[in-house]
Amino acid sequence: MNVIFVDNHILIISKPAGLATQPSEGNANSLEDMAKAWIKEEYEKPGNVYLHAVHRLDKPVSGLVLFARTSKALSRLNASMRDKEFKKTYTALIEGKIKQDQGILEHYLIHGDHKAIVSKKGAREAKLCRLHYKVLKKSVKGTLVEIDLETGRYHQIRAQFAAIGHPVVGDTKYGARATGLGPQKIALHQGEMSFPHPVTQELKTFSCPWTEQGF
Repeated sequence: MNVIFVDNHILIISKPAGLATQPSEGNANSLEDMAKAWIKEEYEKPGNVYLHAVHRLDKPVSGLVLFARTSKALSRLNASMRDKEFKKTYTALIEGKIKQDQGILEHYLIHGDHKAIVSKKGAREAKLCRLHYKVLKKSVKGTLVEIDLETGRYHQIRAQFAAIGHPVVGDTKYGARATGLGPQKIALHQGEMSFPHPVTQELKTFSCPWTEQGF
């Protein structure tokens, strides 16, 4: 449990790649279950623990996950997210050497069966996806990029970089070469998050830098 921050209203944990955010069929363990057990032990709470993920990361992705510890905090955080008061910054190691050192990617994606599908504008169920990126480093391993999401669609980062020929390292679902990362790990990390605290409304920023050790 890499706890980044906790108070009476929120809990932020850095999730390792390969662990599901929430319990589901086929996932015996999840970050949410582990977090509930940690709170129960840390605060000696009897009975059930209230904890709800405000957002989720794909199982192969690592990084910051925000949980609400009360229903009031969850409601307010969801409202802040709808009002686009959240900012999330990701780091990804992508295959190859991308030509432009910074840019904007814009595609239309359809939420398919466990996969995002690049489509055309105007296609049924296609939604606009836009992100901003800048190159941090280029090496024989690929290109390390920092990503700011303008929209937050299903598998957006993974699908958009694959669409331009630079899939996230290890992401075989989107055409990447197989690596030693393992089937449930890809080199994508949510390293920073900013949002207004659900009670104080103070703008809070939390970070957990990218490290290759997680992959």
